[in-house]
Amino acid sequence: MLQTSSAKLPVMESFYTIQGEGHFQGTAAHFIRLGGCDVGCHWCDVKESWTIDQKWYGSIEAIVQEVDSRAKIVVITGGEPLMHQLDELTTALRAAGFKTHLETSGAHPLSGDWDWICLSPKKFKQPLPEIYKRADELKCIIYNKSDFQFAQAEAEKVASDCLLLLQPEWDVRDKKMPLITEFVMTHTSWKITLQTHKYLGVP
Repeated sequence: MLQTSSAKLPVMESFYTIQGEGHFQGTAAHFIRLGGCDVGCHWCDVKESWTIDQKWYGSIEAIVQEVDSRAKIVVITGGEPLMHQLDELTTALRAAGFKTHLETSGAHPLSGDWDWICLSPKKFKQPLPEIYKRADELKCIIYNKSDFQFAQAEAEKVASDCLLLLQPEWDVRDKKMPLITEFVMTHTSWKITLQTHKYLGVP
């Protein structure tokens, strides 16, 4: 875990938009993107979040004040947000009346108090065991054909009421969608999720 001050976190971006993925797809939400990631997905579309600019650090109070007052949900994403201690941030967000959602690979210890956890595991840096039973949705990215087998293995580790979602990697979506569709029609506990914010042209 990064040695960050309990009073400050590195915010790369903070913006109000539409949640494009998963169970809350289509819902207005404020996103806080924290800098720092050691997972390094080669398809990541925010690689500039991997390293931290010292200018990004701000106090918890300032971070919460930047959240759009129209938002009901605040999504903490990255980078890999669990590289940071998030207890103070989620406490402050909840005190301000917001629901707290987390998007994580699960590769670092869980911190923070969450209303919803989206676990998106990666083969090259797998989640810690503790995260699986806490996940509300399991989102597996399909880039290679072998990712289906990985997704099934990961699904065996989560709670029985965890949502199971398959998402095509954006650059190969046209090639993978027929395979994903066929898989979901055969393995009916899974659903398809798309990056609808990219179709809508919003952040």
